[in-house]
Amino acid sequence: MKKTREFFETYTRDLTRDELGKLFTRETPEAYRFFARGIDTAALRALPWYTRALKYAQAFFLAFTMRLTPARRVIYAVALVASVIGLFELFRGIGVVRVPFPIAFFFIHIGIVAPRFEPGTIWLLTAFLAMNLLVLLEVYDRISLKRDLEVAREIQKAMLPDGTWNGPDVEAFGLTQPANTVGGDFYDILPLADGRVIVALGDVAGKASPAALLMALFLAMLRTLVDLGLEPVELARRLNVQVMRYAPSSRFITFFLALYDPATGALRFINAGQTPPLLRRMNGAIERLQTGGTALGMFEGSTYEEGRTALAPGDALIMYSDGITEAEAPDGTPFDEIGIEHTIERVPSSAAAALGRAIFDAVEGHRLDTRLGDDLTVLVLSRPVVPPIPVV
Repeated sequence: MKKTREFFETYTRDLTRDELGKLFTRETPEAYRFFARGIDTAALRALPWYTRALKYAQAFFLAFTMRLTPARRVIYAVALVASVIGLFELFRGIGVVRVPFPIAFFFIHIGIVAPRFEPGTIWLLTAFLAMNLLVLLEVYDRISLKRDLEVAREIQKAMLPDGTWNGPDVEAFGLTQPANTVGGDFYDILPLADGRVIVALGDVAGKASPAALLMALFLAMLRTLVDLGLEPVELARRLNVQVMRYAPSSRFITFFLALYDPATGALRFINAGQTPPLLRRMNGAIERLQTGGTALGMFEGSTYEEGRTALAPGDALIMYSDGITEAEAPDGTPFDEIGIEHTIERVPSSAAAALGRAIFDAVEGHRLDTRLGDDLTVLVLSRPVVPPIPVV
């Protein structure tokens, strides 16, 4: 008896009268109005009441069940059919049923002619209707959450550069696809007033909404600190301080930052735990940019080392998140870095958009219908080949 009481107290620990009342006075009416809003009640008014009730029930049933995935819709239909079959098997004909009727403080039983079922059928029917109410509310909650996430996804997409960015002797192109509705990958292209440009790509540890929120916060920090004119090493250090200060202790951010000068081709970069970008030379040679330090938010007081290289005409810098290399084929084979190398070897152009889209297409062809395990992000910075000026 004690264990039963402990179980009951645990099960009902957070239940309050207000919460139970809200279920029937607010949540259920809201869910009902949501699924019923597409029903054309004006067209039903001219019908007899019994036809109108049947048509309305049919329209509401479709409005609700069509929100389920096809497989779940079939299972739900099977459950309904099984319930109806069960009711027919429990049916025992038409007869006199004694129904309690309250009068003052007493109940009297009145016999009425009605369908008769096996004892316990009413309890089973009540349980079935209660479970349907829970399914209705859960589907409504899921749809509401998905709608909010879709809005968040549009906001997240709006925060990132769109399409190809071009400047004198430089072009950049970024592309991202979250594994869920929203994700934690990000990239940025930030032109400076003196003609130089900062490119950055990063990956917030984790997925979905928590990573997306931290990603948005980090982009705001990055753009604010870039406006202060900080050099790459100091910029990375300050970003680490901010991530340590505002991010949860379980979160960190892998990050690659490069400062490119189109006038000279000089590239200064810091790799803070990010998958090493590939620098594809005009002659096909590939270099990996690894100099930097630990991921942001891992250790307080982290310092960073700056790497230096240069882009010649026809060179391209390919930055990517680990979701690219970890994307799996149906047999479990990862795309891996070798997949990126083979892809960019087959792209003769140094155009940033051509390289970025080729990598995305190759990953999609590799994984087919396999579910993404992580966000996919690519950012390409290239120095185009300047055609010679014809001699007149």
